[in-house]
Amino acid sequence: MWSYERAFGRFDRRVAQVLLTQEDLTHRARYLNARNTLLTLLGYGVLPVVNENDTVAVDEIKVGDNDNLSAVVAHLVDADLLVILTDIDGLYSDDPRRDPRARRIETVAAVTPELDRLVWEGEAGTGGMRTKLQAAQKVTTAGIPLVIADGQSSDVLSRIVVGESVGTLFLPRGDRLAARKRWIAFALPPQGFLQLDEGAWRAVAERGKSLLPSGVMGVNGEFSAGDAVGLLDPVGREFARGLVNYEAREVEQIRGARTTEIELRLGYKAFDEIVHRDNLVLL
Repeated sequence: MWSYERAFGRFDRRVAQVLLTQEDLTHRARYLNARNTLLTLLGYGVLPVVNENDTVAVDEIKVGDNDNLSAVVAHLVDADLLVILTDIDGLYSDDPRRDPRARRIETVAAVTPELDRLVWEGEAGTGGMRTKLQAAQKVTTAGIPLVIADGQSSDVLSRIVVGESVGTLFLPRGDRLAARKRWIAFALPPQGFLQLDEGAWRAVAERGKSLLPSGVMGVNGEFSAGDAVGLLDPVGREFARGLVNYEAREVEQIRGARTTEIELRLGYKAFDEIVHRDNLVLL
Protein backbone atom coordinates (compact mmCIF):
# COMPACT_ATOMS: atom_id res chain seq x y z
CA MET A 1 0.00 0.00 0.00
CA TRP A 2 2.94 2.31 0.62
CA SER A 3 3.97 1.76 -3.02
CA TYR A 4 0.46 2.68 -4.17
CA GLU A 5 0.42 5.76 -1.92
CA ARG A 6 3.79 6.92 -3.27
CA ALA A 7 2.81 6.30 -6.92
CA PHE A 8 -0.54 8.06 -6.76
CA GLY A 9 0.77 10.76 -4.43
CA ARG A 10 2.75 12.16 -7.36
CA PHE A 11 -0.64 13.01 -8.93
CA ASP A 12 -2.12 14.28 -5.65
CA ARG A 13 -4.48 11.29 -5.46
CA ARG A 14 -5.24 9.42 -2.25
CA VAL A 15 -5.76 5.67 -2.12
CA ALA A 16 -7.47 3.27 0.30
CA GLN A 17 -7.13 -0.48 0.65
CA VAL A 18 -10.32 -2.56 0.47
CA LEU A 19 -10.14 -6.30 1.23
CA LEU A 20 -12.96 -8.62 0.17
CA THR A 21 -13.81 -12.32 0.24
CA GLN A 22 -16.44 -14.31 -1.65
CA GLU A 23 -18.45 -14.41 1.60
CA ASP A 24 -18.63 -10.60 1.61
CA LEU A 25 -20.14 -10.76 -1.87
CA THR A 26 -22.65 -13.59 -1.37
CA HIS A 27 -24.23 -12.08 1.77
CA ARG A 28 -26.66 -9.43 0.50
CA ALA A 29 -26.18 -6.92 3.35
CA ARG A 30 -22.39 -7.21 3.21
CA TYR A 31 -22.48 -6.89 -0.58
CA LEU A 32 -24.40 -3.62 -0.23
CA ASN A 33 -22.01 -2.43 2.49
CA ALA A 34 -19.06 -3.09 0.19
CA ARG A 35 -20.82 -1.23 -2.62
CA ASN A 36 -21.57 1.75 -0.36
CA THR A 37 -17.99 1.85 0.91
CA LEU A 38 -16.51 1.85 -2.60
CA LEU A 39 -18.93 4.50 -3.88
CA THR A 40 -18.33 6.69 -0.82
CA LEU A 41 -14.55 6.50 -1.31
CA LEU A 42 -14.95 7.43 -4.97
CA GLY A 43 -17.25 10.29 -3.95
CA TYR A 44 -14.49 11.63 -1.72
CA GLY A 45 -11.99 11.39 -4.58
CA VAL A 46 -10.19 8.44 -2.98
CA LEU A 47 -9.11 5.58 -5.27
CA PRO A 48 -9.96 2.14 -3.78
CA VAL A 49 -7.26 -0.53 -4.21
CA VAL A 50 -9.18 -3.81 -3.95
CA ASN A 51 -7.71 -7.20 -3.21
CA GLU A 52 -8.87 -10.52 -1.85
CA ASN A 53 -8.56 -10.82 1.92
CA ASP A 54 -6.08 -13.69 1.97
CA THR A 55 -5.64 -13.35 5.74
CA VAL A 56 -9.07 -14.87 6.45
CA ALA A 57 -10.07 -16.42 3.11
CA VAL A 58 -10.15 -20.21 2.86
CA ASP A 59 -10.97 -22.12 -0.31
CA GLU A 60 -14.71 -22.13 0.43
CA ILE A 61 -14.94 -18.32 0.50
CA LYS A 62 -12.29 -17.38 -2.06
CA VAL A 63 -13.03 -15.59 -5.30
CA GLY A 64 -9.80 -17.22 -6.45
CA ASP A 65 -8.27 -14.78 -8.95
CA ASN A 66 -8.05 -11.05 -9.57
CA ASP A 67 -9.77 -11.24 -12.97
CA ASN A 68 -13.05 -12.52 -11.55
CA LEU A 69 -12.66 -10.28 -8.50
CA SER A 70 -12.36 -7.27 -10.82
CA ALA A 71 -15.58 -8.31 -12.58
CA VAL A 72 -17.48 -8.40 -9.29
CA VAL A 73 -16.05 -5.00 -8.30
CA ALA A 74 -17.14 -3.60 -11.68
CA HIS A 75 -20.66 -4.79 -10.85
CA LEU A 76 -20.47 -3.29 -7.36
CA VAL A 77 -19.69 0.23 -8.57
CA ASP A 78 -21.70 0.22 -11.83
CA ALA A 79 -18.48 0.70 -13.78
CA ASP A 80 -18.55 2.26 -17.25
CA LEU A 81 -15.63 0.06 -18.32
CA LEU A 82 -13.42 -2.72 -16.94
CA VAL A 83 -9.79 -2.82 -18.08
CA ILE A 84 -7.65 -5.87 -17.33
CA LEU A 85 -3.95 -5.16 -17.81
CA THR A 86 -1.70 -8.17 -18.36
CA ASP A 87 1.56 -9.20 -20.08
CA ILE A 88 -0.04 -9.69 -23.50
CA ASP A 89 -1.78 -7.09 -25.65
CA GLY A 90 -5.16 -8.82 -25.96
CA LEU A 91 -6.82 -12.06 -27.02
CA TYR A 92 -5.06 -13.86 -29.87
CA SER A 93 -6.15 -16.44 -32.42
CA ASP A 94 -3.34 -18.67 -31.07
CA ASP A 95 -0.42 -18.46 -28.68
CA PRO A 96 1.64 -15.55 -30.11
CA ARG A 97 4.72 -16.78 -28.27
CA ARG A 98 4.67 -19.96 -30.35
CA ASP A 99 2.83 -19.06 -33.56
CA PRO A 100 4.13 -15.99 -35.45
CA ARG A 101 0.94 -16.05 -37.57
CA ALA A 102 -1.30 -15.54 -34.50
CA ARG A 103 -3.28 -12.34 -34.79
CA ARG A 104 -4.73 -10.09 -32.14
CA ILE A 105 -8.53 -10.05 -32.07
CA GLU A 106 -9.54 -6.39 -31.80
CA THR A 107 -13.24 -6.84 -30.95
CA VAL A 108 -15.33 -9.67 -29.47
CA ALA A 109 -19.08 -9.29 -29.87
CA ALA A 110 -20.03 -12.08 -27.46
CA VAL A 111 -18.22 -14.44 -25.10
CA THR A 112 -19.22 -17.89 -26.35
CA PRO A 113 -17.95 -21.42 -25.57
CA GLU A 114 -16.13 -21.35 -28.91
CA LEU A 115 -13.62 -18.89 -27.43
CA ASP A 116 -12.30 -21.67 -25.16
CA ARG A 117 -10.27 -22.94 -28.10
CA LEU A 118 -8.24 -19.69 -27.91
CA VAL A 119 -7.06 -20.57 -24.40
CA TRP A 120 -3.80 -22.34 -25.12
CA GLU A 121 -2.07 -24.85 -22.86
CA GLY A 122 -0.30 -23.28 -19.93
CA GLU A 123 -2.99 -20.58 -19.67
CA ALA A 124 -5.46 -22.59 -17.60
CA GLY A 125 -4.12 -21.53 -14.19
CA THR A 126 -4.99 -18.60 -11.97
CA GLY A 127 -4.67 -15.34 -13.87
CA GLY A 128 -4.48 -16.87 -17.34
CA MET A 129 -6.63 -16.02 -20.34
CA ARG A 130 -9.34 -18.43 -19.19
CA THR A 131 -10.11 -16.35 -16.09
CA LYS A 132 -10.07 -13.19 -18.19
CA LEU A 133 -12.70 -14.69 -20.49
CA GLN A 134 -14.75 -15.61 -17.42
CA ALA A 135 -14.53 -12.00 -16.25
CA ALA A 136 -15.49 -10.78 -19.72
CA GLN A 137 -18.55 -13.01 -19.75
CA LYS A 138 -19.65 -11.71 -16.36
CA VAL A 139 -19.34 -8.01 -17.11
CA THR A 140 -20.51 -7.96 -20.73
CA THR A 141 -23.63 -9.94 -19.84
CA ALA A 142 -24.35 -7.23 -17.27
CA GLY A 143 -23.91 -4.48 -19.88
CA ILE A 144 -20.33 -3.41 -19.04
CA PRO A 145 -17.61 -3.42 -21.76
CA LEU A 146 -14.17 -4.87 -21.04
CA VAL A 147 -10.71 -4.35 -22.52
CA ILE A 148 -7.76 -6.73 -22.15
CA ALA A 149 -4.51 -4.90 -22.86
CA ASP A 150 -0.75 -4.88 -22.26
CA GLY A 151 -0.02 -3.24 -18.93
CA GLN A 152 3.53 -2.38 -19.99
CA SER A 153 2.41 -0.39 -23.04
CA SER A 154 2.98 3.37 -22.81
CA ASP A 155 -0.05 5.45 -21.75
CA VAL A 156 -2.27 2.40 -22.18
CA LEU A 157 -5.17 3.63 -20.02
CA SER A 158 -5.28 7.06 -21.66
CA ARG A 159 -5.28 5.49 -25.10
CA ILE A 160 -8.13 3.13 -24.17
CA VAL A 161 -10.24 5.93 -22.68
CA VAL A 162 -9.99 8.09 -25.81
CA GLY A 163 -11.11 5.17 -27.97
CA GLU A 164 -7.86 4.04 -29.54
CA SER A 165 -7.84 0.40 -30.70
CA VAL A 166 -5.73 -1.05 -27.90
CA GLY A 167 -5.86 -4.71 -26.87
CA THR A 168 -9.13 -6.59 -27.26
CA LEU A 169 -12.50 -4.93 -26.66
CA PHE A 170 -15.37 -7.14 -25.45
CA LEU A 171 -18.67 -5.47 -26.30
CA PRO A 172 -21.51 -5.35 -23.75
CA ARG A 173 -24.63 -7.36 -24.48
CA GLY A 174 -27.99 -5.61 -24.23
CA ASP A 175 -29.14 -3.32 -21.45
CA ARG A 176 -27.46 -3.16 -18.07
CA LEU A 177 -28.76 -5.53 -15.44
CA ALA A 178 -30.13 -3.96 -12.28
CA ALA A 179 -27.77 -4.13 -9.29
CA ARG A 180 -29.76 -6.88 -7.56
CA LYS A 181 -29.86 -9.01 -10.72
CA ARG A 182 -26.07 -8.65 -11.07
CA TRP A 183 -25.70 -9.86 -7.50
CA ILE A 184 -27.84 -12.91 -8.22
CA ALA A 185 -26.10 -13.74 -11.48
CA PHE A 186 -22.45 -13.21 -10.62
CA ALA A 187 -21.84 -12.81 -6.89
CA LEU A 188 -23.68 -15.93 -5.75
CA PRO A 189 -22.12 -19.30 -6.58
CA PRO A 190 -24.93 -21.79 -7.30
CA GLN A 191 -25.56 -24.28 -4.51
CA GLY A 192 -27.35 -26.67 -6.84
CA PHE A 193 -28.87 -27.10 -10.29
CA LEU A 194 -32.35 -27.75 -11.64
CA GLN A 195 -32.81 -29.65 -14.92
CA LEU A 196 -35.69 -28.24 -16.98
CA ASP A 197 -37.78 -29.86 -19.67
CA GLU A 198 -38.24 -28.31 -23.10
CA GLY A 199 -41.42 -26.44 -22.24
CA ALA A 200 -40.09 -24.89 -19.03
CA TRP A 201 -36.81 -23.93 -20.69
CA ARG A 202 -38.62 -22.07 -23.48
CA ALA A 203 -41.05 -20.45 -21.03
CA VAL A 204 -38.20 -19.07 -18.92
CA ALA A 205 -35.70 -18.28 -21.68
CA GLU A 206 -38.04 -16.95 -24.38
CA ARG A 207 -41.27 -15.85 -22.71
CA GLY A 208 -40.04 -14.33 -19.46
CA LYS A 209 -41.91 -16.73 -17.18
CA SER A 210 -41.17 -17.94 -13.67
CA LEU A 211 -40.07 -21.53 -13.09
CA LEU A 212 -42.95 -23.73 -11.92
CA PRO A 213 -42.62 -27.24 -10.43
CA SER A 214 -44.15 -28.90 -13.50
CA GLY A 215 -41.12 -28.03 -15.63
CA VAL A 216 -38.42 -29.46 -13.34
CA MET A 217 -37.04 -32.84 -14.42
CA GLY A 218 -34.15 -33.23 -12.00
CA VAL A 219 -32.56 -31.77 -8.85
CA ASN A 220 -28.79 -31.73 -8.20
CA GLY A 221 -27.04 -30.50 -5.06
CA GLU A 222 -28.05 -29.57 -1.52
CA PHE A 223 -29.55 -26.11 -1.14
CA SER A 224 -31.89 -24.20 1.14
CA ALA A 225 -34.70 -21.80 0.34
CA GLY A 226 -33.16 -18.48 -0.72
CA ASP A 227 -29.98 -20.01 -2.12
CA ALA A 228 -28.84 -19.44 -5.69
CA VAL A 229 -29.39 -22.32 -8.12
CA GLY A 230 -28.46 -22.74 -11.76
CA LEU A 231 -31.13 -23.63 -14.32
CA LEU A 232 -30.10 -26.17 -16.95
CA ASP A 233 -31.61 -26.47 -20.41
CA PRO A 234 -32.68 -29.90 -21.74
CA VAL A 235 -29.13 -30.74 -22.82
CA GLY A 236 -27.58 -29.74 -19.48
CA ARG A 237 -26.20 -26.24 -20.16
CA GLU A 238 -26.72 -23.55 -17.52
CA PHE A 239 -28.73 -20.74 -19.09
CA ALA A 240 -30.10 -18.90 -16.04
CA ARG A 241 -29.55 -18.44 -12.32
CA GLY A 242 -31.99 -17.52 -9.59
CA LEU A 243 -32.99 -17.64 -5.94
CA VAL A 244 -34.95 -20.79 -5.15
CA ASN A 245 -38.10 -20.70 -3.00
CA TYR A 246 -37.83 -24.26 -1.67
CA GLU A 247 -35.00 -26.42 -0.32
CA ALA A 248 -33.63 -29.30 -2.39
CA ARG A 249 -35.67 -31.97 -0.59
CA GLU A 250 -38.89 -30.06 -1.20
CA VAL A 251 -38.12 -29.43 -4.87
CA GLU A 252 -37.49 -33.15 -5.31
CA GLN A 253 -40.92 -33.87 -3.84
CA ILE A 254 -42.84 -31.39 -6.00
CA ARG A 255 -40.93 -31.58 -9.29
CA GLY A 256 -43.24 -32.35 -12.18
CA ALA A 257 -46.31 -31.32 -10.16
CA ARG A 258 -48.91 -28.69 -10.95
CA THR A 259 -49.05 -25.71 -8.61
CA THR A 260 -52.38 -26.99 -7.27
CA GLU A 261 -50.61 -30.19 -6.18
CA ILE A 262 -47.83 -28.56 -4.13
CA GLU A 263 -49.77 -28.52 -0.85
CA LEU A 264 -50.92 -32.09 -1.39
CA ARG A 265 -47.33 -33.30 -1.76
CA LEU A 266 -45.69 -31.15 0.93
CA GLY A 267 -48.54 -30.56 3.34
CA TYR A 268 -48.13 -26.81 2.85
CA LYS A 269 -47.47 -24.31 0.05
CA ALA A 270 -45.19 -21.30 0.48
CA PHE A 271 -45.03 -20.29 -3.21
CA ASP A 272 -46.45 -21.31 -6.56
CA GLU A 273 -43.04 -20.79 -8.20
CA ILE A 274 -39.81 -22.66 -7.55
CA VAL A 275 -37.92 -19.61 -8.86
CA HIS A 276 -39.86 -16.37 -9.35
CA ARG A 277 -39.05 -14.28 -12.40
CA ASP A 278 -38.11 -11.28 -10.23
CA ASN A 279 -35.33 -13.39 -8.69
CA LEU A 280 -34.08 -14.91 -11.94
CA VAL A 281 -31.40 -13.79 -14.43
CA LEU A 282 -30.77 -15.19 -17.91
CA LEU A 283 -27.09 -15.84 -18.53
